[in-house]
Amino acid sequence: MKVAIVGASGAVGQEFLRILAERNFPIDELVLFGSQRSAGTKYTFRGKEYEVKLLQHNDDFKGVDIAFASAGASTSKEFAADITKYGAVMIDNSSAFRMDEDVPLVVPECNAEDALNRPRGIIANPNCTTIQMVVALKPIEELSHIKSVHVSTYQAASGAGAAAMKELYEQYRQVLAGEPVTVERFQYQLAFNLIPQVDAFTENDYTKEEMKMFNETRKIMHSDVRCSATCVRVSSLRSHSESVWIETEAPITVEQAQAAIAEAPGCTLCDDPANLVYPMPLETAGRDDIFVGRVRKDLAEDCGITLWLSGDQIRKGAALNAVQIAEYLIKVGDVK
Repeated sequence: MKVAIVGASGAVGQEFLRILAERNFPIDELVLFGSQRSAGTKYTFRGKEYEVKLLQHNDDFKGVDIAFASAGASTSKEFAADITKYGAVMIDNSSAFRMDEDVPLVVPECNAEDALNRPRGIIANPNCTTIQMVVALKPIEELSHIKSVHVSTYQAASGAGAAAMKELYEQYRQVLAGEPVTVERFQYQLAFNLIPQVDAFTENDYTKEEMKMFNETRKIMHSDVRCSATCVRVSSLRSHSESVWIETEAPITVEQAQAAIAEAPGCTLCDDPANLVYPMPLETAGRDDIFVGRVRKDLAEDCGITLWLSGDQIRKGAALNAVQIAEYLIKVGDVK
């Protein structure tokens, strides 16, 4: 198995290396690719040192079986033909191909089989907030069809990349030192603040991030579900959280929802309000599952259930989900 990572020096690229090692992913040969800025950087994987190669329009992907790409939409669009030219499966973490009809959009807990039909050799990894939500929606959908979802997200600085995490650290230091605050990666100061905007606004005044949750949820779940989202950047460092209101066709009980979530792959039920047990970013960072708590009947909707979830968006929201897609392809013999 020859594996490539495109964007190896980024936050998700580094997470790919950690997760592939942790899960003992079958790799005989590893190739790392990056931009002009990161080319030449060396990383250690399973005790061996690898040097990042410059991503170019050439035949470097000949012989590659699986290529994990996380270098941004423009890079993915520019180099997709080079990556897939010789038969490599490109699992792309950007927004470049997510809504293309001939590119499957996959969360293995929900629609793993979609990965088998990829006319262009590309599988898209969904947006992090969508991944986390649909993992928790899937067991509810199996109880009763979900008609609509209202969600507010609480997205950590790391969702904007490694440089954004560093900026948040620096902003806290600057505020506490009484210094002017540097603002480069966010629209406003994030330290001691929250910003009700993630990504750019569209014509309907929803942001691109919010529209991703509407469109991607329907594609992944093969559903007519309507999802109305408000996405908020908060001053936690890592792990996104979401408050989710779910309207189903038939009423379901809290106990039914809790039992389904507890048994669902990729979910951990963390729900004991009497003892102040609920998911929080400090505890979900670095972990694989989506943690779900605060499961309640919706007081405003007879067929409504509301819940709170938290998960590491760099792991399950990005790198882990892509690796799980690859593991599924190997398991069913689609990639050898």
